[in-house]
Amino acid sequence: MTSADGPSALRLDLEAAQLRRLEQASLIEATTLVLLVCVAVPLKHLAGLPIGVAVMGPVHGLAFLTYGWVAIQAVAGGGWRRPEAARLLLLAVVPFGGYFNLALIRRKKSELGSALAA
Repeated sequence: MTSADGPSALRLDLEAAQLRRLEQASLIEATTLVLLVCVAVPLKHLAGLPIGVAVMGPVHGLAFLTYGWVAIQAVAGGGWRRPEAARLLLLAVVPFGGYFNLALIRRKKSELGSALAA
């Protein structure tokens, strides 16, 4: 970065990095929730194999906490409306919901990319 880019360009770069982290965290959180609810829980109750829940439960718990932390950091950075912030957090508890959040995050990345190009 040159000195002509200034602090605003650095801030936009940091926001872009935060959105990339949020996108990755959303994908991981959504995938672990789907695996837990759609694979591990049925295996426990239908096949008597509780090991899936014993493994995926803590993995998803860690993914969920990480996603929550990254989402809060992203929203605290600014540029998010209240309904968008609520959507980020609410869809994280719905199976497949995190995948729908990806569209919102990618739209935010696109808007940020337009601001970087300007």
